[in-house]
Amino acid sequence: EWYLGNHPFLVKERCIARQLAATFNHKLDYEDAAGRLSCLRQLLGGFDEERPPFIEPPLRVDYGYNITVGKDFYCNFDTTILDICPVTIGDRVLLGPGVHIYAVNHPLNPEERFTKEGVPERGAAVTVGDDVWIGGRAVLLPGVTVGSGSVIAAGAVVTKDVPSRVVVAGNPAKVIKHLD
Repeated sequence: EWYLGNHPFLVKERCIARQLAATFNHKLDYEDAAGRLSCLRQLLGGFDEERPPFIEPPLRVDYGYNITVGKDFYCNFDTTILDICPVTIGDRVLLGPGVHIYAVNHPLNPEERFTKEGVPERGAAVTVGDDVWIGGRAVLLPGVTVGSGSVIAAGAVVTKDVPSRVVVAGNPAKVIKHLD
């Protein structure tokens, strides 16, 4: 269902997330693991406390609280996650530098993209299974699910669901190898 992305409530929520992300990215000492985790507790929707994520700054999010990550999640620097809908990331997932995950979309028709009331958006959840490696500068588009054990090659643009235990590459991403 379409909604207006510039609704005052959503703008306020994004501002809160941007402030938390700015603190995480720029104001915390890199070696202050406790401070970084404390900030992530406020920013993200959830993670495993016993095996918490390691996220390299900078991290950019829309809301943050729609993002949950599993055990031993590693996120390299310059990741962007637009999370109007749930973004669920499994255990032992690796994100290369500059990965972008989008759970939001805009109308394709140019006459519908801007209205007197604002900018219409529509969300679709993104799910990443366990033991997935997403290479640098890969992009996951709204509504996709990446199966467990798969590899998304650097620079791939994932427009459709990815089965478990495959390697995908290209734009749009296609299966190039099955993993035994």
